[in-house]
Formats: sequence, structure tokens, C-alpha cells
Amino acid sequence: MENLEQDLNREPLTWKQYLVVASLLFGLFFGAGNLIFPIHLGQMAGANWGMATFGFLVTAVLLPLLAVLAISASHAKGVYDIGLPLGPKFALAFMVLIHLTLGPLFATPRTASISFSVGLAPILPQKYSQISLLLFSAVFFILAFIISYKQSSILESIGKILNPLFLVLLFFIFLLAAISPMGAAKQQSVTPAYQTMPFFNGFLQGYNTMDALAGLAFGYTIVSAVKQLGKTSAKSNAKVTAKAGVLATSAIGIIYICLIWLGATTLNHFKIAPEGGTTFNQIVTYYLGDFGHALLATLVTLTCLTTAVGLLAAFAQDFHRSFNKISYHTWLLIMTVASFITANFGLDTIISWSTPMLMFLYPIAIVLIILSITGPLFNHDAIVYYWAVGLTFIPAIFDMIASFPPIISQQPWALQLQAIQTRFLPFAKIGMDWVIPTIIGLVIGFIHHLYQNAKLKKA
Repeated sequence: MENLEQDLNREPLTWKQYLVVASLLFGLFFGAGNLIFPIHLGQMAGANWGMATFGFLVTAVLLPLLAVLAISASHAKGVYDIGLPLGPKFALAFMVLIHLTLGPLFATPRTASISFSVGLAPILPQKYSQISLLLFSAVFFILAFIISYKQSSILESIGKILNPLFLVLLFFIFLLAAISPMGAAKQQSVTPAYQTMPFFNGFLQGYNTMDALAGLAFGYTIVSAVKQLGKTSAKSNAKVTAKAGVLATSAIGIIYICLIWLGATTLNHFKIAPEGGTTFNQIVTYYLGDFGHALLATLVTLTCLTTAVGLLAAFAQDFHRSFNKISYHTWLLIMTVASFITANFGLDTIISWSTPMLMFLYPIAIVLIILSITGPLFNHDAIVYYWAVGLTFIPAIFDMIASFPPIISQQPWALQLQAIQTRFLPFAKIGMDWVIPTIIGLVIGFIHHLYQNAKLKKA
């Protein structure tokens, strides 16, 4: 039986070992797709980019780290265990929704659509874009399927070269932008949403990275890596994970800050694009010309392919574990075909339809992360979970409906629900109406827990 009370390795870890864990965390949370959202945020926030950045860092940097710590602190082996205090049915439903979001509905198709929008789309005539996306995504997912099917580590090996090269290119662009900025970020125009609530809009934009969900779904990989270094007790495992996490997330945070600032400086030269992929390509071409664009397109495509392979394999493994009548390879095929189909709706469509799911899942995920970390205070009593998640669930449903594309959100019944939402739930207009119900749920749940304990002691 695994020893969780005493470490197998009682010696302090070396800096090299901390860096190994930090690099795993960095790889888990940062991919080519994480470039487009901070750049887009910078364009929308303009002169208010600083406060918007602060909000973005909370959900895109701090929350993913807390998600991994929640896995470590609660001895969970994945997202299913995080939801288990609410019962196996809830845990299974939550796990399926998380994996569908990270899998064939949004995150995995996004790897192909981002590669296409950054690499090929800018140099192709508009009339050929749909057929080109079809052919590109077909080749992309066939390669991803073959590599995942054979469970080859070739891309993992290539990634050790690609990722540093990609970061070198990125920091070279940052250097050029610092030496010769396109404009002064503090003097740029601000879109209406960011004129009054830049922090909260940045906070909600951080949902798009999906990294907090990824932390819950794949955080056990990090916890296992720390255990392999001999830190098997819950306390020291969480301590090592936290230290390595600070290293990794600090690096990611610095990159995000630079990207948001960079996006804000572009407004003198480029219009606000529907998504950041187009803007990122414009920035690289501006500073490095056609050669820079070609290099960027190659690196983004290969790093996105690496991400796709990891997501495909993780989805197939987890679903085979939960629904074992279907083989790993069959789940892999289902995932690949579904991702290919979704990718062909285009990046803008994927983002617009992923937003409602994220508006629903993120508040619940945030509450479960908080409860998992603070669980020892109330012995992980299910009653606290029921109250907190139950009162979060209602506004999360409202936010999901309100954030759907107009084909749903502008229906009469949806408008009626939104009128009720804005009338009775504070902060509904900025998508933060879940906060007060969640706090109320946490307080009621904790009081209920204390009351039950007092009754048991009297008995």
C-alpha cells in the first residue's frame, strides 16, 4: 500500500528536480493556443490592459495552479475523484463534461483550427478557406490519430526541441516589440466592455484557456511525477507541487503579460480581429516578415499537433477506464473523427460555442477546487459540497444560457430568463452572478456541518 504519511525520499529535492516538475506543469498549461486569447484581450482592453491582465492572471494562472494543488491535497486521481463527494453520478457527469470540453467539442478541434488560422489562412484567398481547412484538418487529425494509436513518443521527443525553439521565437518578438513598439499601450482606445469592468472581463477571458479544467483533468500526472521523486506524503507532495507550480506559473504569467501588452500596442496598425490568431500572425509578419510567418506557422502547427496527440490519448484512456466495454482504440477513433468535424466549423465558431460551456463549468470547477483544498477544515463533509455547488449551479445555468450565440440567447424564453437573472442576481451583467450564491452556500454548508458535529457530540 502506498505510504502517504511518510516520504520515501526524506532528502530535499534539488533545483534540477524542481525544474523537471515545473517544466511538466508548464507543458500542461501552456500551448500554442494560449497565445491567441491574451493578444485578443490586449486589443479589447487597450489602455486598460493592466487591470484586465490582473483579472486574466487569476483564472489563467492562479486557478490552474490551485487545481493541481486540489488534486494533490485531496489524494484525487483525476476530475472524477474531485466530484465524488457529491456522488458517483455527479462525478461521472462532471468528468464527461470536462473531457468533452477539453476533447472533441472545443479544445482538441481548436488545435487544428488555430494552426490553420495562424499558418495557412492569411496566405489563401477567402473563397478557398473552407476547403483548405477541410484538407488541412484531415491531414492534421490523421497524423494525430496514427501517433496516438501507436502510442509513439516521437512527438514528445520532438517537443523537447520545439517548445524551447518556440519560446525563443516568442521572446525575440517581445524584444523587438520592446525596442520598437507599434504604439503606446496606455494611449490606445478601449472597447465598451473594458471601459468600466476591465478586471472582471479579463477574469472571464481567462476561462478560454481552459487550463483550470486541464489542471483537474490531468493534474494527477504532476502529482505522480512528484511521487516518483519520493515525495509520497500528502503534505510534502503538495509543498513540492506548489513550489514547482510557482516557478512554472510565474513563467506563464510573464508570457501572458507580454502578450496582452503586445496586443494593446497593435491598435495603431491593425483592427481588432475576432480572435487573436489573426493578430498574432500580423505581429510576427510585421516584425519578421514572410520568413517569420513561415517559421511561426511551422512551430505552431507542430506544437498544436503535440497538444492534440496528448488530448486524444488522455480522452481515450479516461473514457476506456470509465466505459471499458469500448476499447481504447475505438474511443480514440471516435474522438479523432468528432474533433475533425468540429474543427471544420472554424475557430470563431468554436470559440463562440465554447463560451457557454465554460461559463457553466468554470464556477462549479472553482468551487470544487476551493472545497478540495479546504476540505480538512470540514472533513470533506458532503453537506458542505451540496450547499456550495447547489447554489453555484443555478446562476451558472443562467450564465450559460445568456452567453450562447443569438440563435439561442435571443429566443423569447432565454430573454425572459435573462430578465429574471439581472433582476434577482447581483453582478449578472458581468457574468459574476455566481459569486454571492456560492459564498452563501459555503457559509450555510459550513454552519450545517458544525451543527451536525455538535449534535453528534451531545449524543
